[in-house]
Amino acid sequence: MDSAVAAARAVEAGHDVVGVHLALNRMPGTLRTGSRGCCTIEDSNDAWRACDRLGIPFYVWDFSERFKEDVVDDFVSEYAAGRTPNPCMRCNERIKFAALLEKALALGFDAVCTGHYAKVVRDADGHPQLHRAADWAKDQSYVLAVLTHEQLEHCLFPLADTPSKAEVRAEAERRGLSVAAKPDSHDICFISDGDTRGWLAERIEMAPGAIVDETGEKVGEHAGANAYTVGQRRGLRLGRPAPDGRPRFVLEVRPKDNTVVVGPERLLAVGEIRGIRVSWAGLPPSEATTGEEFACEAQVRAHGDPVPARARLEPAAAPGAPDAHDGELVVTLETPLRGVAPGQTVVLYQGTRVLGQATIDTARSPERLLPR
Repeated sequence: MDSAVAAARAVEAGHDVVGVHLALNRMPGTLRTGSRGCCTIEDSNDAWRACDRLGIPFYVWDFSERFKEDVVDDFVSEYAAGRTPNPCMRCNERIKFAALLEKALALGFDAVCTGHYAKVVRDADGHPQLHRAADWAKDQSYVLAVLTHEQLEHCLFPLADTPSKAEVRAEAERRGLSVAAKPDSHDICFISDGDTRGWLAERIEMAPGAIVDETGEKVGEHAGANAYTVGQRRGLRLGRPAPDGRPRFVLEVRPKDNTVVVGPERLLAVGEIRGIRVSWAGLPPSEATTGEEFACEAQVRAHGDPVPARARLEPAAAPGAPDAHDGELVVTLETPLRGVAPGQTVVLYQGTRVLGQATIDTARSPERLLPR
């Protein structure tokens, strides 16, 4: 629905618009109704009807092989390594604004136009910056933080200044688009029944192992460490209650020794995050090249609240080395965040502007420093 309205606005603005549906999934169960997932056969038919209504050409581009390699296989390997990945980040990074944009530019198009709720703003020198959308409740700048300066030069987000999703729905209905009442997509699109644990169990070898508390004492057993995520409370099936009788939570997953660490809720509070695979949404802040600390806000979930923080980039190699551009993003949180897991994404903001992002490698509690 968002994409259809975005296309309609692009047509009205005088652009030469072509509708493209991405065929990403060849797996069984991709034809389903309701709001779970996206990029299904049902969605393809909806897109065709919207393009027909707008009088623009419609094509289906098959990116299923690349989607499997860059998103699905990455999702499995990250869980196998004990991390909690965000497949939507990878899809935006490697499919919608890499594979799709590369093909579009090669065919002579100027930009990829989507229904994301985010905004591209030009600075005084004309460089693109990524900002939050007007409707913060639907803001999707977090999952777009992987976009680079070059990609932002070729992005068009017509819904950026729309005050609310309700207004977009009303516009879709007014334009006679059949998707006006279509529910929002949610959950992981390539897991058709929503059972992530069961889906992973078919692809990752699970072996029983120990559940230990924060002191290292064994308090239970698990059927496979990779099925657990930091912050999880339910389904632990511990044989021994905590001394204070309070619930325990997953603090850490250690795939190397097949161990799950649990402990009290207070130890989920994280004060420092270290991130890898750092990228900047637009030009990097000047401090990124000097290693100086800069003030920002940090957000670790798509619809989480940003918290005040300070960040700095530590080079991974000496200046002049071939990989000196790589580094580790160190984020010190002024307000601790709860249940931050390796594999998640930390996105840095200054006001409404997205500075950049990194994949969380370690998250440290003020009370419990995890080994790096």
